[in-house]
Amino acid sequence: MTADSVPAGDDPRRLLADSRRLAHRVRLAQRVTWFPLLVLAAVTFVAIPVQRWAPRAVSNCQPIAGGTRCTFWLVGAFVYWVLALVLAYALIAGCYLRVAQSRGLSSRVAPYVITGIALAVVLTAGGLVFHYLLTPPYPGVLVGVWRLVEPSGAIGVALLVLSWLERHLALLLFTVVYLVVVLVPITFGWGSHWGSRWGFAPSLVISGGLLMLGGLGFLLTQRRGRQR
Repeated sequence: MTADSVPAGDDPRRLLADSRRLAHRVRLAQRVTWFPLLVLAAVTFVAIPVQRWAPRAVSNCQPIAGGTRCTFWLVGAFVYWVLALVLAYALIAGCYLRVAQSRGLSSRVAPYVITGIALAVVLTAGGLVFHYLLTPPYPGVLVGVWRLVEPSGAIGVALLVLSWLERHLALLLFTVVYLVVVLVPITFGWGSHWGSRWGFAPSLVISGGLLMLGGLGFLLTQRRGRQR
């Protein structure tokens, strides 16, 4: 009886395992997860002074006992968010493409960028409907949907797409936490009596800070991985 050795390269299971390991290494090489998080954190922080001093438009004025009730819409802030998000996603796409080209790889960032820009467009349309066609008090379900497509929520939805593209479990878990903070919203009672001029700031500081901490965390993790 003789025993013939089978070269590892001819073993289908070994080939499948090698191809999976190679695909995993390619995904790791393509990841620049920290970059979009830091860019979107910067966009969120800059929005704070923009929303504070942006011009306001008045709509849906209704007579009530003792006066008039109107809805105030921050037109300048709305325009800022749409333009800033589109520019941010264009910058993120450029970063991913540059990294992919430098490593001789293809990039799958297009669906993420398209989703982000599409949500910016939805943000514009939704804002027009919400502020000009509807009158308060708004239904609870509608408020929840609006929080999902408003700037901070739209950022979270786009990050879900990025976590799927990168097969990145850590980013998925981070995004779930981020969306919970945005949709609840969690402010720890901070700024609850600041009024309409600054009352929005705590939520932006917390969501922007979470994005910044996440970006720095992913950056440090990636650098440590390369040093090993």
